Amino acid sequence: MSTIAFTEARFFNPLETRYAVERRFSEHLEKLRRTRKSASGAGAAQLSDEAGFQLPDLLSDHDDGRIQRRAHRLMERREAATGLSHLKKEDRARLEILRDGVRLIAIASEHRADELAAQLHAEMPWMAAVNEVVWHAMRRSVREGWPGFRAPPLLLDGPPGIGKSHWARRLGELLSVPTTVIEATGENASFSIVGSQRGWSGAYPGRALETVLQTQVGNPVIVVDEIEKAGLVVSSKGQAFGLAEGLLPLLEPMTARRWSCPYFQVKFDMSWMSWILTSNNFRQLPMPLLNRCPPTRLQEPTATDLDRFVRRQGTRDALSDASIEAIVSALAHAVRHGQRPTLRAAVRLLRYARDLESRPMLH
Repeated sequence: MSTIAFTEARFFNPLETRYAVERRFSEHLEKLRRTRKSASGAGAAQLSDEAGFQLPDLLSDHDDGRIQRRAHRLMERREAATGLSHLKKEDRARLEILRDGVRLIAIASEHRADELAAQLHAEMPWMAAVNEVVWHAMRRSVREGWPGFRAPPLLLDGPPGIGKSHWARRLGELLSVPTTVIEATGENASFSIVGSQRGWSGAYPGRALETVLQTQVGNPVIVVDEIEKAGLVVSSKGQAFGLAEGLLPLLEPMTARRWSCPYFQVKFDMSWMSWILTSNNFRQLPMPLLNRCPPTRLQEPTATDLDRFVRRQGTRDALSDASIEAIVSALAHAVRHGQRPTLRAAVRLLRYARDLESRPMLH
């Protein structure tokens, strides 16, 4: 596990207050003057010091004033060098957690990459196209010695209910990295991802940055679900803020490496995040986004795929055989009657079965 500097802000020792600096300067000046007196043959002061007698004060009021002014200038320059002088006290305190950097989760070996990709494919074989992309990225991260793993920006396009979001969350679980899901249908601006500038009502940092601040992991998986359904916010000056447009600098590693947060107005290294977007119709998305994130077309799971998924997931959730067979039968019944069961329906039935089996027994 590696650690990287996540922000360009500088953090100085909080114990190094102005009073502590003044005291250090005073002690240093006293030491210099004692040394000079000893070197010039003023033995009386040296002998009285060794005998434990009180020496006369070596610093005058004029010296104290100079020390105070110099300490004040030093603290001012330190404050300017932090890059945080414009922030409120509570916001600066939030960024203090980044003093020692953030962790990056890496894949140990190419063999481990093969195991993770094989497990992901065994659970969701109908996602083969994107499984292969991630598998190659995992192996490349090991071969090239990356300090942490990051997937290339992915746009999973396909019918609703086939498990695009489930696949993204499962990838995060297998990688042991934090995962944040942003529902674009409930977000009408880029504010949810990148944050809003001060001056807007209820300004706040974006959820991508919040994920790092809360977990101290610099390469989380960020999922933006149904991105083509995100709307726009238009300011009183007529400026539009769209979620897709707000993503563009974060999808480019070069710009993401020194991304400026609108809320904190500080630069952060967001280049290690794995961005996974999902859509039902990628043609509704702007071309700049598609250029950075080419769509991967996905197919619906077959009845056999759903059967295997339910059995595997049910076993992992420690469901009884009776519950698993009941879910499999319900999905098969839907197929026989011309319906198209989705992975979303299968996950819902599994969740319902877990709830039923975990409720207290009635007496």
